[in-house]
Amino acid sequence: MDRLSLLLHRFSLSAGVFYTGQLCGIHNFERDTQRGHVHLIKRGPVKLTGGRRAGLMITEPTLLFMPRPDAHRLIADDRDGADVVCASIQFGGGGHNPITDSLPPLVLVPLAELPGANALLELLNEEAFVEQCGRQAALDRLCELLMIKLLRYCMDHGLTSGGTLAGLADPRLAKTLVALHEAPGRAWELPEMALLAGMSRSRFAVHFRETTGETPSDYLASWRITLAQGMLRAGRPLKHVAIEVGYGSSSALTRAFIRKIGQPPTHWLRMAEKDSLSAT
Repeated sequence: MDRLSLLLHRFSLSAGVFYTGQLCGIHNFERDTQRGHVHLIKRGPVKLTGGRRAGLMITEPTLLFMPRPDAHRLIADDRDGADVVCASIQFGGGGHNPITDSLPPLVLVPLAELPGANALLELLNEEAFVEQCGRQAALDRLCELLMIKLLRYCMDHGLTSGGTLAGLADPRLAKTLVALHEAPGRAWELPEMALLAGMSRSRFAVHFRETTGETPSDYLASWRITLAQGMLRAGRPLKHVAIEVGYGSSSALTRAFIRKIGQPPTHWLRMAEKDSLSAT
């Protein structure tokens, strides 16, 4: 798989469109710890308040993505209104994942700069305002495709804030990261990682940390634990998960889990399930 497809295979993208049409006045959105929010402004103006970019006025067709949304609101004119599409976005089973953790709190891209956006907008309009069977599923899938285009844009235009996406956007580091992502259980050593990137060990280690914010060994450990979390959420036995992500035993994975997360896997899983239930 390519660098982004492999990531999306590990952390499946799902969208849920919950509003399409004209927005008038004030619409409030609560803080969401499990899902991101997308606001597609097809016609404005719209004012965004709350979060870290309070008072932002959007006057042209724009895609807003908030990976970790605080409470916020969209404000449109009471008479003329604005045309919007709003959706929730989730990668994998929880709020934290290598994709959204690599992005700033607010990603804002004018639709004119997003390749293929106009064709998607036409399809969204066609599905949004005609009551046909499969309408919701079609809207959700189109929104997912829009998100993939947005992630490509973020990687190509340096809109990442470190982490996995920043590493995958680097042509040399991407080769190493794809290999790590494909085979997390392998006994990786620094010289082998550097060789894949075509760099010396010292230069690779420095460049990796400057780009992703972690050392290669810390990144690999974080990736393994993140994968283990997803497998545990899916009901996989701890001993099987430990072997698959590169630890020889349940006790070894538990020690690594405590170092990274601060608690053993069983305790973390109970808390994660509790948080998931409270968010639904």
